[in-house]
Amino acid sequence: MPIFPSTPKATSRDWRRMARVVVTGLALSLAMPVAGFAQTAEPGADDLRALIYYLDNDDQRSVQAEMRRLRAQFPRWTPPGDVNQLRAMATTASATVDERPIWARIERQDFAGARALIDEARARTPGWSPNAEMLRVIEINESQAAFDAAYASRDAAGALAAARRTPALMRCDRINNAWQLAELYEAGGAAQNALSTYRGVVQSCTRLSDVVPTLEKANEVASLDEITALIELARQTTPSSTNALNDLEDRLRAGRGQSPTGRAASSAPAAASNAAASTAAVASAPRAAAPAATSPGAPLSSAPTGLGPLPLRGDGRISRVRQMKEQGNWQACLAASASPRSLEVLYERSWCAYSLDRSGEALAGFTEVAQRGSALGGNTARDARFGMILTSLSLNMTEESARLAAATDLTQQQRLEVETTILDQRGIRAYHNREYAQSIAYFNALEQLTGSLRRDIAMLRAYAYLNNGQAQLAVDEFTRLHSELATDDTRSGLESARSALSSG
Repeated sequence: MPIFPSTPKATSRDWRRMARVVVTGLALSLAMPVAGFAQTAEPGADDLRALIYYLDNDDQRSVQAEMRRLRAQFPRWTPPGDVNQLRAMATTASATVDERPIWARIERQDFAGARALIDEARARTPGWSPNAEMLRVIEINESQAAFDAAYASRDAAGALAAARRTPALMRCDRINNAWQLAELYEAGGAAQNALSTYRGVVQSCTRLSDVVPTLEKANEVASLDEITALIELARQTTPSSTNALNDLEDRLRAGRGQSPTGRAASSAPAAASNAAASTAAVASAPRAAAPAATSPGAPLSSAPTGLGPLPLRGDGRISRVRQMKEQGNWQACLAASASPRSLEVLYERSWCAYSLDRSGEALAGFTEVAQRGSALGGNTARDARFGMILTSLSLNMTEESARLAAATDLTQQQRLEVETTILDQRGIRAYHNREYAQSIAYFNALEQLTGSLRRDIAMLRAYAYLNNGQAQLAVDEFTRLHSELATDDTRSGLESARSALSSG
């Protein structure tokens, strides 16, 4: 039986977070210089508050996730060699405000109580503010509760309002929300809105376990031509699942009394991909296909304006919008650029939307700018396509991103960031599909490309070695990780690897 790590499995949310790492360092510097940023070398009290909470509660999965965030934000910071020293450092640094009661309220789903404690802490400790992760967790859970309540009362408008307020509700890791919204549309007689929502899922989610039930649900509201077109879209976004989709199409056609297409019988078994060629594996794609926006009824990919093509320039707010973006004030940027009246404002707004995890809006904006942005001069059109790639990666549209990247003349640094994330996502997906040899090949290619591996990926590779019958390599990897930072996870992995080596 395969051995699985106790470290957190990299979910779609983790993959989105991986892609977002590049925003601060890259996206803001695409077309103009960034002023006023000074990166500190080590995390301060605010940065370590969440970590100390997870350490005190022995939540090792969250500790690892928080360590990934800190390493990305403070690349020159070297954490202590032992988890107990790290606990001591975090306890000292975060002594200003004890956030444990706030996180405890969040754990109990008492979000109003958590906000009340935040307000009390702000009043008691001037200058303190909760970190972005805490606020994000509260916001998404509040919106999820609102969505669930709207669904329970069959309130389609209320469910849609919650989804639009927090687009993350419509992501692949919360796919049930999209299905439920489509169900409410169908019950209300808005079959086309339901179909648009299903189409948004097929465009965004590439796991076969997500795509097949979505197509089965869409079959209930779609005409024969519509479901045929939707299955073809699924083939384009998940080419590795073509055989399964051909079988599904024939099954759905049979249910309608239609003859089979013949694709299932004639399609050859999918060949195993050769993952060892790192950059070539990432770039291999016949052509790029820009993600198409669905109708405004689908929150997964709603268009930014709906008012026809925007003029290139002429929106007098451009200076302030650009300033807010350069300062990293994403909320102010979105407020200042509401209802864009020019393509250049839409471009700036799309980066701010991306930075706030509003990927549906960002993708629609970048797509429009990519199509006509060359008229703005400079590298705007290319950089908008880069934004499309990053946003698609944040939605876990790995293969779509690879095709678009292959057809885009990215800068060397942009291509490095994109290929790094693609290999990262492919390696994680292969691991959780139990394709351990392929997963190892992807991770090795990633290490060759970047010169190192993040700690969570190195842990995953070590377990891939173990599950692939390469116990000595697993021992070596776990030993290295344990010597760098001793945790319960590295200790458990090392014991498992040594046991497998001695019994093998």
